[in-house]
Amino acid sequence: MTRKDFLFSAAASTAVASAQGGEQKVQRKNRLKQGVCGGVFGRGMSMEDRAKNAARLGAHCFDLQAPANWPILKKYGLVPTMVPGGGRLTDACNDKTLHEAIRKQFAENLPRAKKEGIPNVVTFSGNRRGKSEEEGLENCYLILKDVVKIAEDNEVTICMELLNSKVDHPDYQCDHTAWGVELCKRVGSPRMKLLYDIYHMQIMEGDIIRTIRDNIQYLGHFHTAGNPGRHQFDDTQEMSYKGIAQAIVDLGYKGYLCHEYSPTTADPLATLDEMMKICDV
Repeated sequence: MTRKDFLFSAAASTAVASAQGGEQKVQRKNRLKQGVCGGVFGRGMSMEDRAKNAARLGAHCFDLQAPANWPILKKYGLVPTMVPGGGRLTDACNDKTLHEAIRKQFAENLPRAKKEGIPNVVTFSGNRRGKSEEEGLENCYLILKDVVKIAEDNEVTICMELLNSKVDHPDYQCDHTAWGVELCKRVGSPRMKLLYDIYHMQIMEGDIIRTIRDNIQYLGHFHTAGNPGRHQFDDTQEMSYKGIAQAIVDLGYKGYLCHEYSPTTADPLATLDEMMKICDV
């Protein structure tokens, strides 16, 4: 742990303890910085309680939250991560008619991310709608090569999300790691990476650990969930997240891994504690 990391950790722990009225925080090894998405808490829990419990369980960050929730996250020492960059899931970078609007979105969202201390913004390929793989790649390259300059100036990373087109997102174009990696290579910037969603890529291609090892320099963020079902990764699921987490740590990855499953258990907090324990290698 560097001096900077130590000081940040100490400050965050103090903030969390104060916000929680002194409630003891679960101690993790923290070789892998884990975080959460809202769905892991199930239904009916307020944003305040979600942030409070995420921090208590040792989370470092909270993904996919609107700006209105960022002050709540920061109150509990959580980094807002993977906030909007440009485009929508189905209508995004592979559509040249949307490039002007997407450019404006990035021009607003990237400087705001820097101001708020947010490391990543998310973007999408959009659906194919008849476009070939090469046409989609070229269209995405055109807009991202342009706006990545703004990302570089603001020291914020653009992450295009890999999603499955087989079960959850029919026709989505960035549905294989090789396609996303080729896009990153063409853009040619350390500020252009992929959000590698392990659940989605297990559905599309499997071979998770080898793929991560071969492409780690292009992976800027991770999401987890069990498969099949996108629920907690228990004994009914087909992946060993302990092994996956160990592989990521062994590669020297310094970013975040966020849990994005939907719990089927009666106690979502106990489930989240167990999922974080599995990945705390």
